[in-house]
Amino acid sequence: MNPHRIAPRSGVAFRLEEGETLTVVDPQGGQVSDLLAFNADDVREVISNGRTFDYEETISLGQGNRLWSNRSKPMLEIVEDTVGRHDFLLTPCSEATFRHFYADKPVHRGCFGNLAEALSPYGVEADMIPTAFNLFMNVPVDGATGRLAVEPPVSKSGDHISMRALSPLIIGLTACSAYDSCGGTFKPIDYAIDRPTAGVT
Repeated sequence: MNPHRIAPRSGVAFRLEEGETLTVVDPQGGQVSDLLAFNADDVREVISNGRTFDYEETISLGQGNRLWSNRSKPMLEIVEDTVGRHDFLLTPCSEATFRHFYADKPVHRGCFGNLAEALSPYGVEADMIPTAFNLFMNVPVDGATGRLAVEPPVSKSGDHISMRALSPLIIGLTACSAYDSCGGTFKPIDYAIDRPTAGVT
C-alpha cells in the first residue's frame, strides 16, 4: 500500500475500484475524517445514512457493517475497525456551520467546501453532497432525550478503519475542519489503497 497524507483542514477525491480496500488512519489521534462515496459510473448514486441505518439496523457502525447507497445497493464493507466510534448523523461542516457555532472564530469553508472542490472534477456539484460517514467522530446520543453532543474523538495515534469497495466508487475524504469535532485542534489524516494482486480473489 502507498500511504497518502491529507493536510489539516483539507480534502481529496479519488477513484476506488471494486475489490480494493481503503484504509483511513488517524496518525496522531483525535482527528475526524469525513468520507463520501459515489457510484463511479453514475454519481447520482451516493452513500446514504438513512438506507444504511435501515438495512444495518443500527446507528453504531463498525467492523462487519456495510454502507449503502440511496438506491439500496451496498457500496463499502467495513472489514477492520480499531476504534468502533464513528458518526453518520451530522452533515459536513461548512461556512454556515462556522457562523452558527463558532461566531467568535474565523469562518472556514469546512469539509463541505473541501469536498465540493475535490469532487467537482468528477461531476459532483455542491448540492449533491450528502451526509458524510464521519470517521472517528464521537457523537453520543442521549437515550432519554435524543439530544446529540459532539465530543473529542476517542481514536489514538495509529487507529484506523478499512473498507472494501463493493463496486467502482468515487471517494471524497477530508481531515475535518470543525473545532468541536476534533477536540479543538486540527491534524492530518492518512489513507492507503490496497489493490488485490491480479488473479487473487
